Amino acid sequence: MKNILKAAILAVGLVAVATGASADNWTPPGPIKLMIAFAAGGGADTQARLIAEELESRSGWEFIPEQVTGKGGVNLLMAMKDQPNDGTVIGMLVTESLGYGLYTSGTDLTPADFTPLTLTAGTQMGIVSKTESGWKDMNDVIAAAKAGQEISFGVMSPRLGDLAYMLGKKNGVDFNIVSVRGGKAVMNGVNAGDLDIGWMAGIQAKGVASGDLVNLASGLPEPLTLSPNAPLISDLGVPFDAGAYFLFAAPGGMADDAREAIASAIASVVSDESTKAGALIKKAFGGSLTTNGAELDALIMNEYNGSGVLLKAVSE
Repeated sequence: MKNILKAAILAVGLVAVATGASADNWTPPGPIKLMIAFAAGGGADTQARLIAEELESRSGWEFIPEQVTGKGGVNLLMAMKDQPNDGTVIGMLVTESLGYGLYTSGTDLTPADFTPLTLTAGTQMGIVSKTESGWKDMNDVIAAAKAGQEISFGVMSPRLGDLAYMLGKKNGVDFNIVSVRGGKAVMNGVNAGDLDIGWMAGIQAKGVASGDLVNLASGLPEPLTLSPNAPLISDLGVPFDAGAYFLFAAPGGMADDAREAIASAIASVVSDESTKAGALIKKAFGGSLTTNGAELDALIMNEYNGSGVLLKAVSE
């Protein structure tokens, strides 16, 4: 997966150029229902709505936003699967929804039943604690756990729960893994002292910059932007990563011209830091990531297939 992601990153900026011509030759046959897999008012919801707002201004396309939350994006996928694939229904979620989420959903659906359109941004997924805890990095937390301290570990998805379990297993400790709804709930729990540590996907940036929070480890295949010296979870014995990427998708079987036009239009917005959406993505996630087409299909299928490897590792 790491090689695919590296290739995806190298492709940033090329996708909009490759597909831009189609955007001028296709228009939706009606208003576009924009399903959003995130709670209203949060950063991801705001990103989706700002993208839609800019696209309305630029192209005249009409968007009707609609929250479809729950089960890590799988509820959105289930609601979208039988919708028209003519470009009038799209959804914003994360790659994990089409990967681990579908793999463990108990349905017979796979990513092939949907049309991935484009990524918009990655996340800064890290394990975070309050600075006043005194821990400098995850090695300090592991040492505290081995000394007998019970460590509560906040997670906001089953996949992150599995990775937290793996981290403990590989280092000979048992974390008290606590599931909450969303990264904001993890941050609130850590700040309130109800959680000792927790996964956060970028929401921690302000707290880290101010010195109130510390990134203990990176869940990505590469160092975190704000905390480049924090160890990777792969350095701590976990041969997986917790990377999550914001994604627009549509029902399966979408025609190439519609797919390319929508992907190109979204990519042009998020890559433009003068737009509200582009500025938000730059501030919160370090910049846009607009991989699409066959490369995106491969990335999604790789994450889906890799979910079985992770589940096997957890069960052993």
